[in-house]
Amino acid sequence: MNTSLSPGWVRVDCHLHTAYSGDAGTTLDELAARVTAAGLDVVCVTDHHTLGGAHAALEHDLGVRVVVGEEIRTPAGEVIGLFLDDRIPYVLPLDEVVARIKAQQGIVYAPHACDQDRAALGEEHLARLAAAGTLDVVETFNAKVADDTYNKKAAKVARRLGIAEAAGSDAHDAAGIGAAYVEMPDFDGPRDFLTGLAAGRIVGELRPHAPRYGASRARGDPAVPPVA
Repeated sequence: MNTSLSPGWVRVDCHLHTAYSGDAGTTLDELAARVTAAGLDVVCVTDHHTLGGAHAALEHDLGVRVVVGEEIRTPAGEVIGLFLDDRIPYVLPLDEVVARIKAQQGIVYAPHACDQDRAALGEEHLARLAAAGTLDVVETFNAKVADDTYNKKAAKVARRLGIAEAAGSDAHDAAGIGAAYVEMPDFDGPRDFLTGLAAGRIVGELRPHAPRYGASRARGDPAVPPVA
């Protein structure tokens, strides 16, 4: 699936999970091996309701850059914060979660944004956040959607709203990492990331949902909270 990259460009999987999520099975050693095999340069580690996996990945020396993120469930649907310093609780209203991401100079990223089978924000919330100037990125290719029309709808909405587009594998197992990514100019920090996305190219293929993992500690990983 990989294509040759222009000088100064990188491949970024913008949305993936480790065993720290509680419903995923990827260990840090498996993550390190898979990012090399997939030819990735940057991974956004976006575990559910914890920054523990991303911080551990930074210390593990994966051989690629790590963007610290968190996928947060809100009553309105799930949202990802990228370039975070502090964890955000999952019990908060959408607007407060967005405000907390922005207070950290982070990126507000809408995963699987129009997927009717999962906790998507949906077109109404996307439009409202875009009108408020608080929505930065819409994930227009998620490799785990059951129906690709959900991705196509997200792309249509993002283009109508004038919001940057991105792609993520949403991998909960090692094999899925790199199933979707963005080829984009290299970047330094959140603002530069958004600028690069505007010139980026989305690459991806759909893959079946991985089984859910409920006993991460059996694999030798630290205890993690259950996904709400």
